[in-house]
Amino acid sequence: MAENAQGTTLRDVGIGQTATVRRLTGEGAIKRHIMDMGITKGVDVYVRKVAPLGDPIEVTVRGYELSLRKSEAACILVG
Repeated sequence: MAENAQGTTLRDVGIGQTATVRRLTGEGAIKRHIMDMGITKGVDVYVRKVAPLGDPIEVTVRGYELSLRKSEAACILVG
């Protein structure tokens, strides 16, 4: 996993790895959109697949599958 100035993001998590959400850094509508999908602080997110060009990222959260854009995944700090 790579780290940026804020820490590790969901975008940096490798295929087949699970990470726990620590914080959401997005603002306004983006943050609300991520939370509406069930990605909130403390939830575990499993990275299933990444598209050939890296966008989107397919994850499993709370028992269901989601596709996230790289820009959305970059707003999710994990630990």
